[in-house]
Amino acid sequence: MTTDTPLSAGWRDYPRYPDPLIEALDDRFNKYMVFNAAVERLYTGTRWSEGPVWFGDGRYLLWSDIPNNRILKWEEETEKVSVFRKPTNFGNGHTRDRVGRLVTCEHGGRVTRTEYDGSITIIMDSWQGKPLNSPNDVIVKSDGSIWFTDPPFGLLGNYEGKKREQELPAATYRVDGNSLEATMVADDVLGPNGLAFSPDESILYIVESLGEPFRKIVAFDVSSNGKEISNSRVFIDAGPGGTPDGFRVDIDGNLWCGWGMGKEDLDGVLVFAPDGDKIGRIRLPERCANICFGGLKRNRLFMAASQSMYSLYVNTQGVAGG
Repeated sequence: MTTDTPLSAGWRDYPRYPDPLIEALDDRFNKYMVFNAAVERLYTGTRWSEGPVWFGDGRYLLWSDIPNNRILKWEEETEKVSVFRKPTNFGNGHTRDRVGRLVTCEHGGRVTRTEYDGSITIIMDSWQGKPLNSPNDVIVKSDGSIWFTDPPFGLLGNYEGKKREQELPAATYRVDGNSLEATMVADDVLGPNGLAFSPDESILYIVESLGEPFRKIVAFDVSSNGKEISNSRVFIDAGPGGTPDGFRVDIDGNLWCGWGMGKEDLDGVLVFAPDGDKIGRIRLPERCANICFGGLKRNRLFMAASQSMYSLYVNTQGVAGG
């Protein structure tokens, strides 16, 4: 490898340690920073990156390139990128269920599961006889239930979905992992987007993308039976220009949120403590849509940002199910 092709994949010179792109906004973030870990760009060449998910058993990362209607695969050992699946029915968010199968939200109007033999099972594509809008993000609870958001974003044009009339309200659903019986758990989040559970699964967080006057992350209490949610409240108000999208939670309950501010020095990832305080920032040269934790110890943060995929080793681990 020559100096014409730096380890940071050509998007900047070799960084200094500590990397100035990683910033503690509160002393509580210091313990999550690794002194000699830098933001790395693993790949560029997508139109809109979303939904990273880690497969530790295969040592690879999958993520969506929605406008190109494909899922890409990055291999940890070789650092090679290939097309895992195309077409994908405009796949967006991904996760793995508790037995390791890929679960995908498709902007084309369904949630699917990829079985061990590669066949596709439709988990849900309609509600009360009407087609889903454009499923966006998905998580799997420890009881095997599948929770996903269904905003209308993929219906607005043919770039990231299929343009058609919206027939259902934007909502969040729970699907039993065994029977595939579905229930609508919330229809009062405007433009539901990313979602995640707290480490003990007592709180469900959902991004409200169409809230007024600004985007928000709202929190709900999860019932003792794990099937219903209640007590909606604003957890984070993004403020003017703030655009939280997808996020994941670490073992300490911090929220690591893909973020955009429309400004070069503010796009990337924001980290919020369990009390909602902003404690850390990872600056990227592109707006970040979604993240996941992966690597051998689930301590590598993968960041899907516009046309690229970035990573950073951190001193924490992501919780399972995201």
